[in-house]
Amino acid sequence: MFETRSIFTAATFAVAFMTAGCAASTSDDTATVGSNVTVSPLISGRSAPYLYLGWGNPPSATSVMSATGVKWFSLAFVLSSGGCNPAWDGSRPLQGGVDASTISAIRNAGGDVVPSFGGWSGNKLGPNCSSASALAGAYQKVINAYGLHAIDIDIENTDEFQNNTVQDRILSALKIVKQNNPSITTVVTFGTTTSGPDSTGTRLITQSKALGSNIDVYTIMPFDFGGSNMVTDTENATNGLRDKLKSTFGWSNATAYAHIGISGMNGKSDQSETTSLSNWTAIRDWAKSNGVARLAFWAVNRDRQCGSGGSPGSDCSGISQTNWQFTKVTSAF
Repeated sequence: MFETRSIFTAATFAVAFMTAGCAASTSDDTATVGSNVTVSPLISGRSAPYLYLGWGNPPSATSVMSATGVKWFSLAFVLSSGGCNPAWDGSRPLQGGVDASTISAIRNAGGDVVPSFGGWSGNKLGPNCSSASALAGAYQKVINAYGLHAIDIDIENTDEFQNNTVQDRILSALKIVKQNNPSITTVVTFGTTTSGPDSTGTRLITQSKALGSNIDVYTIMPFDFGGSNMVTDTENATNGLRDKLKSTFGWSNATAYAHIGISGMNGKSDQSETTSLSNWTAIRDWAKSNGVARLAFWAVNRDRQCGSGGSPGSDCSGISQTNWQFTKVTSAF
């Protein structure tokens, strides 16, 4: 059950892996594909692991950049501070705090960020904003605050993912965002089964076409399968998403892969499974060879070895490793 992935947050281990990266454009990416949906060219930032500044003993972003070569981070999470007002973790301001200063430092070091909205835990904007236009306005506040090139909407829990009204509100808001910011890359991140999207994920894809959402990257979170071959299951889940995108939009294999993201969990998850460094390297190589748009994992905070106990948590992976090994693998995507 991928819905249970959030066992590691500050209060609940919020596992939102919204893999927010962006992809290189392909020759098909500017074509109009049915229902007046224009597939926009994608930007750089294809490898953007999650970094959570309010949880898990967050490391220095620039130190991680220097050690690994990674340039982009998916920053978690933008939530509601009450009503339709965006704030980091629902409490930290958009300007004048650690998040804004970290974004500036990352950019000064030659990188950039993809803010992630939502996740598993907390008070989300999707259910709290009364309309698609209001929700788009909340997204726009964050876009304007940082002059963003990409945003990630992490739709995980039942309050957004399995609520059709809220799901449609998010998809309609993203259409407005794209109309007002034609060059921005929009990413939607959601759970998966080992064979691809479940009925809720399938509905999200179908509705994104029906509503003209013009989403650039559909990112799945292939983990919490309960103990499995993580490489094979990730490939099968990704190909299931590929086939759904092909049947929905009429895309080729190559174009479908160019609109897919993979967001994994490094080391041990909360469902009796382990993604080893060799697993993640194999997943990266397979994704790269197939032209997948983006690669991320949850989270940089966890990309280091635990203490003597060895149990995974908010700031360690639960496996034997040196600091930032998964990030370094991801940076080579």
